Amino acid sequence: MRIDILAVIPEILESPLNNSIIKRARESGAATIQIHSLRAYSDNKHNRIDDYAYSAGAGMVLRIEPVYRAIADLKSQREYDEIIYTSPDGDVFNQQQANQISTFKNIIILCGHYKGIDQRIRDHLITKEISVGDYVLTGGELAAAIITDSVVRLLPGAMGDETSALTDSFQDGLLAPPVYTRPADFNGWKVPDVLLSGNDAAVEDWKMQQALERTKKLRPDLLDDNE
Repeated sequence: MRIDILAVIPEILESPLNNSIIKRARESGAATIQIHSLRAYSDNKHNRIDDYAYSAGAGMVLRIEPVYRAIADLKSQREYDEIIYTSPDGDVFNQQQANQISTFKNIIILCGHYKGIDQRIRDHLITKEISVGDYVLTGGELAAAIITDSVVRLLPGAMGDETSALTDSFQDGLLAPPVYTRPADFNGWKVPDVLLSGNDAAVEDWKMQQALERTKKLRPDLLDDNE
């Protein structure tokens, strides 16, 4: 899978996309991630990529020209399954979207910035808008890192145990059950007996019940979504 990220401040992405599972995926060839500075596509000597909005109001707006040039340049080299814009008013990102995007071959992620972007970019260039939550970030770089991380970890070769991602929270619409490790008794705090029983069927039943109970208590909205 190839992910091209268009960013105003590409340096923000260097650390989160060069460590842990993402680093392993890049080194193994499971994922190719290229970070591009939008300023490289500016048409002025000061590399400015923003301007004032026509309407009154505070804040600058990302201009259409550098974004158009960047996307056109990338599309001249390969076809893209999706061109994603990180936006507060996009579809709220979830595990199901991550699963879907992980099946694509090539995607572009445009990081939102400033007060917003010229609406014509959204109307004519973007194919999908994604929000990572109901709050505002300084820029879309961190949102792009979140999307990239959640997608890349699903790719074959990204994780040491490829089945691990299939049992994560939200994969089946539920929160994950509690997990325990050695020692079985610490300060009198004991691991549930069923996990020590060796009865695989009973353990799976316990896990499902715990997942349902935790979801009902902590995220009942997930159960409503599944109805």
